[in-house]
Amino acid sequence: MNKFTHLLRFVQPLFDDEDAARKAKKIVEGILKARSPRLSDIAREMRGKDEANYKCIQRFLAQSTPQEALLRLFQERASFVIGDPTEMPRPQARKSEYVGTLSDGKTNGYWLLILATPLHGRAIPCHFVSYSSKTINQEATSRNQHHFEAFAEVKELLGDKPLVLDREFSYLELMENLVFEEINFVIRLKEGPKFTDQQSNLVALSIRKGETRILNKVFYMGKVFVNVIGIWKEGFSKPLWVMTNLDATQGLDIYFQRMKIEESFRDMKSLLGLEKLMNKRRDHMEKMVALLLIAYAIGLWLGESLRSTIFPEGTRKHKLYSGLFVLLKLKLTISSQDFLPISSLALSSFSCLVFNVRSNV
Repeated sequence: MNKFTHLLRFVQPLFDDEDAARKAKKIVEGILKARSPRLSDIAREMRGKDEANYKCIQRFLAQSTPQEALLRLFQERASFVIGDPTEMPRPQARKSEYVGTLSDGKTNGYWLLILATPLHGRAIPCHFVSYSSKTINQEATSRNQHHFEAFAEVKELLGDKPLVLDREFSYLELMENLVFEEINFVIRLKEGPKFTDQQSNLVALSIRKGETRILNKVFYMGKVFVNVIGIWKEGFSKPLWVMTNLDATQGLDIYFQRMKIEESFRDMKSLLGLEKLMNKRRDHMEKMVALLLIAYAIGLWLGESLRSTIFPEGTRKHKLYSGLFVLLKLKLTISSQDFLPISSLALSSFSCLVFNVRSNV
């Protein structure tokens, strides 16, 4: 079975230039086969000599903008957009221009903020920004500004779709920016934020185990008007609090869907080696991130079709394995003849997604 049948036809709709699409296909296939974003690993999996392949990848990085191709994976019909920040440790990279220190104040590394839309309990990435303590100092900016940048670049695509964010994003400056830009949001709360009612009285976030509590029309830090909902499920050590400018119950339901999708971001690390990604130049690093995220999306899309065929929905193995795991890790006995219609079906739905996005960008 050739797992990567039709791969060029998956990649082609993402690039306007045919030659760029063919080169991107080779790199994406190399990433999936190597399960690594390292240029040397990818070059070994491409046809031909390693050295020539390595130079081919470098030329592609110098001439292309795969970040634009990645943006075409935004799903118009998605009900929400997920923001997920992840640390990228680089202990040995002391001299790289874009590597600073991570949140522990000691480890070298940088951050990626990935934006994605949900699909079958997983997520399809569509955009990202990178930043570190070093780039923030060099650019006389802040982490918050990088967050604004990522959201602003997909604002036209967002429409009424809410951004679903975790605790790292529950800070006042971001909240004010989202309100100003008229972006809907669902954000999990850090412990200890201050809320007041419309008479400026302090509202305590108190709740008992087994309860759900809703606070409508309260002010976050005295500035931003939100609805808040808390739930403390039996068996959990602490309650979960979410704030939103939507209906509170709707916001909590959306956040629970986000929690189920966190496995996607782990797949990027465990199955494709996202955390191994390292380039000397920041622009090349970001292009390789875009290519890895494209490889992830195609692999997931193809793998989900394969998973649904081999392990019908509702079975234990269907729940146990992600589509990408099925595609890359399982040694399947399915014949090439049987795999072809699965690949064709995945290609058909993937092409519909990309062409629909292109008509709206």
